[in-house]
Amino acid sequence: MAHDLETSHGGEHPDIARWREAAQQDDFARLDREGLRALMLDCGADDCGFVDVSDPAIADQRAWIAALLPGARTLVSFVCRMNRDTVRTSVRSVANEEFHQTYDDVNHVARRAVRRLEDMGIGAVNPAAAFPMEAQAYPAGMRVISHKPIAEAAGLGKMGLHRNVIHPRFGSFILLGTIVIDCGIESYSSPLDYSPCLDCKLCVAACPVEAIGADGTFNFSACYTHNYREFMGGFVDWVHEVVEAEDADDYDARVSPGESVSMWQSLSFKPGYKAAYCLSVCPAGSDVLGPYVEDKIDYRKRFLDPLLAKPETVYVLKNSDAEESIPQRLKSKTVKVVDYNIPSGDPFSFLFGLTLTFQRRKARGLDAVLALTIPDHGPMQATIRVRKSRIEIGLAVPECPDASLTAEWPLLHRIFRDALSMEDAVKAGAELSGDVEKAQAIRNCFPVYRPRG
Repeated sequence: MAHDLETSHGGEHPDIARWREAAQQDDFARLDREGLRALMLDCGADDCGFVDVSDPAIADQRAWIAALLPGARTLVSFVCRMNRDTVRTSVRSVANEEFHQTYDDVNHVARRAVRRLEDMGIGAVNPAAAFPMEAQAYPAGMRVISHKPIAEAAGLGKMGLHRNVIHPRFGSFILLGTIVIDCGIESYSSPLDYSPCLDCKLCVAACPVEAIGADGTFNFSACYTHNYREFMGGFVDWVHEVVEAEDADDYDARVSPGESVSMWQSLSFKPGYKAAYCLSVCPAGSDVLGPYVEDKIDYRKRFLDPLLAKPETVYVLKNSDAEESIPQRLKSKTVKVVDYNIPSGDPFSFLFGLTLTFQRRKARGLDAVLALTIPDHGPMQATIRVRKSRIEIGLAVPECPDASLTAEWPLLHRIFRDALSMEDAVKAGAELSGDVEKAQAIRNCFPVYRPRG
């Protein structure tokens, strides 16, 4: 009792005294690289690697990382395996559950590891493997951390044509996690010196909306519109259908019973991916490639053909490549045109959105440069260049554009989002000079809003 009183009247707090004693005994030893790897594997990771926060490969994430953990020094990237045949099945409910269960595994591994590190006196944070994100920032930077470039820097794989990281052993059947810690280690991982991708193009063939180009291009809007139909943008479109329906009969005419129940299921039990077929068919990875190497024809019949033959609704944007090609290529699929769901509330997000919504098939044979001036924002100047079925965006006006368009932001928005023709845009107040046909051809390389009602 006397000791307690003595402490309370000026002696050092007992918890602080115990902490000082432990520190002097070096109980708070920092992990070395092998010790950190052993910890991660013991917590349930299937593989891991380590990246210095100063690594140039993740320079664009440093502000986010600093917000997660001030004083962060090391990123621990790790993978958890998915069960391959469960992902490969054409039964979406089964495949989706495997994704969600593995995401839960990733989050549990990260949380266990952070608890272990915390007990050792090491500061650590475990951002989520996928959702939830910083949703209040939508449609801008919702993400908390970008796992893919970190995994590449950590030597856990390379991104293939399908834009997923392919692990050298487990192939595409992995999900990624990252832990941020405040101490360094003696050495860090190195990126792979080769790509596990076999360049088989099976992911190109499997994608129902042709989002993956054999030449390495990627149509973001096609993937986002279909595969993520019951995520952010598609959910907003469904809400609009609910709000705009005149009555129950009108709603039923807009949305099928199966779509309504599927949306309910996504809201109740985690959202369902509509495809992810690019992962299902991927034969890369030393543990995976055997059946493909032994018999490529049989591999295709087992894993690709059932996905292509499956009857299902495929969601596309109006005036998109997918809207045109799916009825010709995949007779088993039913095309449904839905609303444009990539926001562009200001000129900068609009220009970035053009890179996400560009339709390369519609740009075939086009070589044109359009100079833009937006007088009510600066004035702001920009360039849209289309050539070799690719788009380039610049923030300056070139010396010799094929055409020049000056339009205030609301009018420019109508031209590109509502398909207002160049002729009608001029009548509405836009200034257009040069090759009008090329200007219109550039505009036609992008989808438009679907007329509602």
